[in-house]
Amino acid sequence: MDKLAIVGGARLAGEIPVSGAKNAALPILCAALLTDEPLEIENVPRLRDVDTLLALLARMGVAIEREGATLRLQAQRIASPEAPYELVKTMRASILVLGPLVARCREAVVSLPGGCAIGARPVDQHIKGLQALGAEVRVEHGYIHATTPGLRGARLVPDLVTVTGTENLLMAACLAEGTTVIENAAREPEVSDLARCLVAMGADIEGIGTDTLRVRGVRRLHGARYRVMPDRIETGTYLCAAAITGGQVRLTRADPDALEAVLAKLAEAGCRIETGPDWVALEAPPRLRAVDVRTAPYPGFPTDMQAQFMALDTVAEGSGVIRETIFENRFMHAVELQRLGADIRIDGNTAVVKGVARLDGATVMATDLRASAGLVVAALKAEGETVIERIYHLDRGYEQLEEKLGALGAQVRRIR
Repeated sequence: MDKLAIVGGARLAGEIPVSGAKNAALPILCAALLTDEPLEIENVPRLRDVDTLLALLARMGVAIEREGATLRLQAQRIASPEAPYELVKTMRASILVLGPLVARCREAVVSLPGGCAIGARPVDQHIKGLQALGAEVRVEHGYIHATTPGLRGARLVPDLVTVTGTENLLMAACLAEGTTVIENAAREPEVSDLARCLVAMGADIEGIGTDTLRVRGVRRLHGARYRVMPDRIETGTYLCAAAITGGQVRLTRADPDALEAVLAKLAEAGCRIETGPDWVALEAPPRLRAVDVRTAPYPGFPTDMQAQFMALDTVAEGSGVIRETIFENRFMHAVELQRLGADIRIDGNTAVVKGVARLDGATVMATDLRASAGLVVAALKAEGETVIERIYHLDRGYEQLEEKLGALGAQVRRIR
């Protein structure tokens, strides 16, 4: 199993491009199930999660062609509206085939999903929403079975804000008869990116970017060409990597507007931030100031950046308080950071991080995708070599991580 070896101490500097957003690309790929015409998607990152989803779509009968970062998908005929456990178990986003399959095929059999072990992420909101749209849904032997004579518009009010739930119901509503109103909808930029792709395919959606989406169902969607937005979490991760090393970087093909909460915290930590329409630059001080972080649904501070900021606070001046409000089991990286010499105290969903003068390299283990990124950020600062095990998590969400960090001057290599 691959590991990542990082020799800390190098000051990161230079310019690299940002890849397409994983969390936008995955639902957009699933949207190809809604039409029998070709959907051409640009700026798709090469990631393990993308490969897993493509294997699932191919099993259903979707024709797939890839040329660089552009994918051409055509679901002219869906051979099997089923998502089996062996393809679903490693990636929670595979649940996103449920809505399109029910809308297009009027039936679906989808395994309950897996993914990162960061806490309970129930699919009950997906199920309740589909039932409100007229589907009969039951869960048996680890599978969701859904059938319908035809979906009908309804008013949907999820009990909590759910990104994949909003995306699943949004796609299903596009082919439902009548009007669907989704209240308490997730406002994440990736949800809006999916909505804009659906509009390009002929969907009638109002309220994009707000917490109320109004969808007037259409008889059919057509093919389209669409470009996936830049990955805001990748952007934030490389900015944190530069910040902890006292570096200076410029990230191109980025979307600073989608990262306002993160940029504000980096500025609070003492970094100088400059932005343009499609780039963001950071210059770090000799030592960061500790910052407090409270995760929240967009436009609040993203939970996917919590581990990276915990890493920053470990060597910052002062103490930072980090509160995780989204997932109840997302501090597993704290124990690994302590192996590097971090001073962290955990009390429920709150971590108090006291900055130390130095971190020392050690062998650590990645527990989930973003925890892995937090360990990488810390390793870039630690003295000596840090070996990060179980980096298959990183391969799920970061395209060409070693190459991009290496281009900025980091000493990073993949080992077995």
